[in-house]
Amino acid sequence: MFSIIQAAGWPIWPLLLCSVIAMALIIERFTSLRAVKVAPPTLVDEVISVTRASLPGADVVNKLEQNSVLGAVLARGLRAVIAEPRISDEALRESFEAAGRAAVHRLERYLNTLGTIASAAPLLGLLGTVIGMIEIFGSQGPTGSNPVMLAHGISIALYNTAFGLIIAIPALMFYRYFRGLVDTYTLELEQAAHRMVPHLMRFAVPRNG
Repeated sequence: MFSIIQAAGWPIWPLLLCSVIAMALIIERFTSLRAVKVAPPTLVDEVISVTRASLPGADVVNKLEQNSVLGAVLARGLRAVIAEPRISDEALRESFEAAGRAAVHRLERYLNTLGTIASAAPLLGLLGTVIGMIEIFGSQGPTGSNPVMLAHGISIALYNTAFGLIIAIPALMFYRYFRGLVDTYTLELEQAAHRMVPHLMRFAVPRNG
């Protein structure tokens, strides 16, 4: 492998950097987008059960916020009702929506970078191949060339294109996978907020007039 990298020339080094970054991002997103960290399946039911009779204290809300991404969204709604007992249905929904937008932004972190690597890696590989071909034909003497050496040089130049594709294909697959995962979690956050609004509005003080 090291001999191939040496033979491919300097254009392969940006591709190696892209491969390291892509691997790091994939591992990070796999860790961060686990269900237990984003939307634990029973969390909404547990919150509804705990708040069935009364609103929780600040320590419980803080603990909920640290639980997961969904917990942070639910904690935002609880704080809105606690801070404004006369809150309207529309204001509570807006509070959940604002928290949801922040949560989705957090879930989408690094995905654009991974998508950019998936798009740019083949182009970087092609650039390396073109540079290699220019160097090969530029080094040929005016009296002719050795076909064997020329074929060998072309095969080395194509290493860059192959390496670019090796990076781009998995990066694109994982990008699509993580994007679908974020869409699924986004739907779960919306459904959780939809369940919590009427539940929390029971604690709101009716407005006079």
